[in-house]
Amino acid sequence: MLKEVAGDILLTKAEALAHGVAPNDNFANGLALALRERWPAMYKDFRHYSQTFTPKTGELWTWAGVGGVRIVNLYTQEPAASHGGKPGRATIENVNHCLKALCKAIETEKFKTVALPRLATGVGGLDWKDVKPLMEKHLGHLSIPVYVYSTYHSGVQAEE
Repeated sequence: MLKEVAGDILLTKAEALAHGVAPNDNFANGLALALRERWPAMYKDFRHYSQTFTPKTGELWTWAGVGGVRIVNLYTQEPAASHGGKPGRATIENVNHCLKALCKAIETEKFKTVALPRLATGVGGLDWKDVKPLMEKHLGHLSIPVYVYSTYHSGVQAEE
């Protein structure tokens, strides 16, 4: 079940936090930057994974950190045109594939709770009115709480 909340997603109590990135993303902006700063090992592992496996848009990669933290990186954005370049924009098609893959991962990994931002609407550049129906389609039927951080309040714990 989807539940929209207001607060700081970095303070979530959810078992997994999912967010959108591009293949070979440098995590230089938005939530990705905050995650990179909070869990530098995740970014290092992401870079290694990206160079080893060449991920494609529409896929995902899950990182498990110390203390049980799980970060699900959804490849919603197009890759940069050149190495070290700025990642491309997200597409509705990529978001659709990523959410389908996330639903499968939630069931496979048996996550009890998941938190997401308004996926692909920040750096990704999509409109929430186009993304929200996809989230409802792929995640709304789940029996676990899926917290969508629709309003950001720095340092504020959301009521999950």
